[in-house]
Amino acid sequence: MTVSSSSAATGIEPIAEAVPLSLCAREPHVPADRLVAEMVPPPRFDSVRFSTYIPDPNQPSQSEAVRVLESFATGLGGAPAAPARRSLFGFGKAKAPKTPAGPRGVYLDGGYGVGKTHLLASLWHATPAEPELKAFGTFVELTNLVGALGFQQTVRTLSGHRLLCIDEFELDDPGDTVLVSTLLGKLVEAGVALAATSNTLPGKLGEGRFAAADFLREIQGLSAHFRALRIDGEDYRHRGLPEAPAPFTEEQVAKAAYATEGASLDVFPDLLEHLARVHPSRYGALTDGVKAVCLTDVGPVPDQSTALRLVVLADRLYDREVPVLASGLPFDQLFSEEMLKGGYRKKYFRAISRLTALARDAKGLVKA
Repeated sequence: MTVSSSSAATGIEPIAEAVPLSLCAREPHVPADRLVAEMVPPPRFDSVRFSTYIPDPNQPSQSEAVRVLESFATGLGGAPAAPARRSLFGFGKAKAPKTPAGPRGVYLDGGYGVGKTHLLASLWHATPAEPELKAFGTFVELTNLVGALGFQQTVRTLSGHRLLCIDEFELDDPGDTVLVSTLLGKLVEAGVALAATSNTLPGKLGEGRFAAADFLREIQGLSAHFRALRIDGEDYRHRGLPEAPAPFTEEQVAKAAYATEGASLDVFPDLLEHLARVHPSRYGALTDGVKAVCLTDVGPVPDQSTALRLVVLADRLYDREVPVLASGLPFDQLFSEEMLKGGYRKKYFRAISRLTALARDAKGLVKA
């Protein structure tokens, strides 16, 4: 029997003929046409609707967000109007001059786990337009689309859309700030409605990450495209649920990987090194066909660049509902105290929340 690189890395002999996959052995290349075709809500959010969102009765901002977004979706029905004749949300009387004035979309701001992505995907589903006239993607997927197609072709590709939804809107460097500000400005001029989610208010994007004051004009330009909706509440992923399972032993993780069809098995530090060789926009493709991710030797993330790559991987695994089984340290000990107090802290807390939920999903992979 051939011993996989996964078994060699863990030092544990295979216990089945079928050996696990290895994420470290994958270097996916995603063609530009696939990037465009996949700009739809990911599997976890394929069936969500406004009716399946359960607002917390103690948080009126959640019910208000549903109301506003339902009106927003309704207003996007009918034949597309010229940009100059659309009102704030595409409904109401047209009174704009040659170029649209005021915000052209909605921006969902709130902590991790309050259901922002659920609402954003519900808006995409509720908007009365053909799927090819609506686009849904993360911020990193949008910037990668520009890299793959070029700026002008991206503008042409998206300008015919009724709606562009951007999840996890974050500005981590000045180049992204200028790029996205210019892109969204062009799309607004073309009459495209915008919707976005983030853990940061539009006017605060980039704060704590780079010298945002030096790019204030671009950041303010981005903010002007959106009406911000604050969504308060606690993380629904852990509301009323038991504590996350403690990490399993290395042997338990390896046995589960060999016993689970479509599972991957990797040593955590090796995976972190591999992520540096794959562009974050390809992390979704990295997990194609993977039914469960099994990791051994989970430990602290060594630096911020590595931590941010891990955040993107956690998001893609969560989107695709891929359970994560791990040995080593618990996921809430991945990031240093300094990281959890810095400018990216909300990203790290989101990653901890999502990985914890996926660890809970993975409990059934371990045989009693």
